[in-house]
Amino acid sequence: MDPYQIVQFNIPTTIRFGCGAVQELPAYLRQHQLQRPLLVTDPVIAQLPFFKAIASGLDAQGIRVEVFAAIHKNPVKSDVYKGTAVWDDTDRDAIVGIGGGAALDVARAIALRVNHREDLFKYDDLIGGDVYVTGDVPHFITIPTTAGTGSEVGRSAIIADDETHQKRILFSPKLMAKVVFADPLLTMELPPHVTAATGMDALTHNMEAFLAKNPNPICDGIALEGIRLIARSLEKAVTEPDETVRSNMLVASMMGAIAFQKGLGVVHSLAHPLSSLLDTHHGLANAVNLPYGMAFNIAGNEQQFRRMARAMELTDETGNGVVHYLTELNERIQIPSRLSAIGVLPDHLDTLADMAIADFAHPNNPKPVSRDDFRALYEKAL
Repeated sequence: MDPYQIVQFNIPTTIRFGCGAVQELPAYLRQHQLQRPLLVTDPVIAQLPFFKAIASGLDAQGIRVEVFAAIHKNPVKSDVYKGTAVWDDTDRDAIVGIGGGAALDVARAIALRVNHREDLFKYDDLIGGDVYVTGDVPHFITIPTTAGTGSEVGRSAIIADDETHQKRILFSPKLMAKVVFADPLLTMELPPHVTAATGMDALTHNMEAFLAKNPNPICDGIALEGIRLIARSLEKAVTEPDETVRSNMLVASMMGAIAFQKGLGVVHSLAHPLSSLLDTHHGLANAVNLPYGMAFNIAGNEQQFRRMARAMELTDETGNGVVHYLTELNERIQIPSRLSAIGVLPDHLDTLADMAIADFAHPNNPKPVSRDDFRALYEKAL
């Protein structure tokens, strides 16, 4: 696929993909008679030249923007409430989420809250709250700036409680974006460590989705192609980025998000507590835990590991070959191999294990995971 040819595909979200796709945003808003968008992003992106160019370009077209960027690295409920207050106070008519997973999760949660004003966590999918998502949502547009979570094509948002830091899932097909402007050029200036962590996040999504026990052969095919693209592209995206590998990573991250509607697994349940307890970047938490979680899953799933190894074009097509590849890939892109390198202490392990067993992801793991298993995995990774 030529990265400079802007193409459209639908999954069913409409995706405008290619270098320069974001330049279509003003015309799209005018076409839909939208004049007052709320741009939701994070504090870092809000200060970057490309974001300021997007905002000023809209202003130049007579589109009056308001920016909300007061969000945490791992978003919490109060972020959503503050963003909704900005929506109310400034009379907005659309929401444009611009950024990585945190910004897009908050943008999607604000879109939900605009017409659903009961306690935000009433709509938690894990307790059946999706049935209460009955009202309309504003016109919602997403623009990814990282190749990691794939949140731009998702239909859920993960938001944590401010005090307990427990993560909740807000879910509804109504929360899918009307259109995604996926422009690889917006990812070109990412620092290497961010590219590495978000890229391993995308790889984790694809691998865990492929292994998840829920049957979905369509997602399996998507996940395998996502794995193939990442294996071919991630290291170069970190060390010598060009438009082709950035495009491959952006597509692969969306593939992971599409595929993991099938489910996730042990790695995400290892990673989520690190973000909650220690505010660890989600992609980094997944990356460090990925080799250990995959090693745990080998027994009984040898054929699935063989298929992933073939997608990665490995000579050793065993599960151990896959784990060895992941360990070496992390080393080449400078992801730490041990949890101790990202601030985990021995005193944290019991709390982390308690949080992991309560996490929503591991029930779809291909083999059961006990609290003792989580404790042992954390200790091995420490």
